[in-house]
Amino acid sequence: MKAQIKDGYQRANLAVKDALRIIRQEGPNELQFWFIALLIGIGAGFTALYFRKAILALQGFLYDAETRTDMLSVADRLPWYWILLVPIVGGLIVGILLNKYTPDGRVRSVADVIEGAALHHGRVERREGLASGLASLITLSSGGSTGREGPVVHLAAVISTWVSNRIHASGIDARDLLGCAVAAAVSASFNAPIAGALFALEVILRHFAVHAFAPIVIASVAGTVISRLEFGNVTEFQLMRVGELAFYVELPAFLLLGIISGLVAVVLMKSIFWADNFGNVLQKTLRIPAILRPAIAGGLLGGIAIFFPHIIGVGYGTTSAALSGDLLFREAVVFAVLKAIAVAITMAGRMGGGVFSPAMMLGALTGLAFGLIATQAFPNVSGSHTIYALAGMGAVAAAVLGAPISTTLIVFELTGDWQTGLAVMAAVSVSTAISSRMVDKSFFLTQLERRDVHLAAGPQGYLLSTIRVKTVMRPLGEQRCADEADCDALVKEGRLVGPEATLEEIMPEFEAHDLDFIPVVAESGALLGAIYHVDALLTFNRALSETAAEEHS
Repeated sequence: MKAQIKDGYQRANLAVKDALRIIRQEGPNELQFWFIALLIGIGAGFTALYFRKAILALQGFLYDAETRTDMLSVADRLPWYWILLVPIVGGLIVGILLNKYTPDGRVRSVADVIEGAALHHGRVERREGLASGLASLITLSSGGSTGREGPVVHLAAVISTWVSNRIHASGIDARDLLGCAVAAAVSASFNAPIAGALFALEVILRHFAVHAFAPIVIASVAGTVISRLEFGNVTEFQLMRVGELAFYVELPAFLLLGIISGLVAVVLMKSIFWADNFGNVLQKTLRIPAILRPAIAGGLLGGIAIFFPHIIGVGYGTTSAALSGDLLFREAVVFAVLKAIAVAITMAGRMGGGVFSPAMMLGALTGLAFGLIATQAFPNVSGSHTIYALAGMGAVAAAVLGAPISTTLIVFELTGDWQTGLAVMAAVSVSTAISSRMVDKSFFLTQLERRDVHLAAGPQGYLLSTIRVKTVMRPLGEQRCADEADCDALVKEGRLVGPEATLEEIMPEFEAHDLDFIPVVAESGALLGAIYHVDALLTFNRALSETAAEEHS
């Protein structure tokens, strides 16, 4: 019997190894790809689940709080020096972690996943991603004021990257698997499978190609199942009945809320970028070690939390209170201002976390404050002020994320109310139209623009940066290449380029000096060949065609 079991195990092991070998060599067929998508969805779902549970466990240990509601009363239970000290220690640990395991001391999040999809064949940094996930966990548990969805999305992308490397996935397949991981992570976070799938398509892949849809939906459903096995079929927020909407009379109010929400979203994003710039200048001027920057930010956050503990962590307790209408107008305004400040400090302090949850909290508070005014000013033609809180939550989050479709669906899946969905759509459409003109379309794409990664303009704006000169140049001695004398003449004029340069760097040279070719010179000074303007244009055109084919297949 034992011999039969051993023989069966060996055969199964050989079959698995043979299947992996075929997948690596020939790529997975459609059925195998869907199965891989399912496994990635399960892995990403468990990642989201245990990241959430880890935050609650560590936060409970540090602040003696078992639920997110308990976090709102930590100032009443704990001494002030403890509330001040915990974020400082947490920031110090984050600083040590990020400066040891990342080359730039910067936490990885959704923007890096978008960059990986566009520029790195559907792959992200694995070592830096794991360190960033741990740093974000510590940040969110010890007083940082950001969101958990961004880190979870990047951790899920690390899983898909590992799988893509194992099966030697092509760029298209790896991007689809990346979308699967993201969809599962988002759907598990919000118990919203439709929104999770569309978020991956809308924000990460930035196309709605048919070939990506099926595996992403499979993964999204898998992530949702993992979440529901643990928490049941419940949404992140327990919402009261929000009341009826007086459509024709009240919809203009939601359009006005959309304008205000778009401006609030822009203020949040620009405050984060301004704080980051200010932190860079301050760090350089005072010669502050990079390792201490998160600890200093933690000290500022701890000082605020002594008086306003609502800023601690993800902030879903305050968001729930806003959506339930349990806050006064003054509280909503004060908490919104303080949350924006706390988020800017946390992110400028290079601590960790994302902007999804803060945007939702800020939007719910903005919508509630607006709704309290609107319903009191026009009581006879207004629904509940909690509808405005929901619409504001969707409008600010959509503007920050650059995801109007998936954000609207998240809110709709939270409520199941189509009337509320219409109100959210009205506010979201206006807020995203306004904010996208005041930043580079979204917070994530603006982050990338600040790093000179130009994805906001679309493939025509970034594809040149993905093509190296060495892949396009004509080698010296080739019949179609310029002779050595002509190349040397241009080198003497300073017209030369290295083999590792990108087409993005050299195309302006062609246009500015009306050159047919530019010599390619190695670091040693050896002439390698020449890159021709016509070859660069043909290669760029071919890359555009391949991208268009992927996005419309």
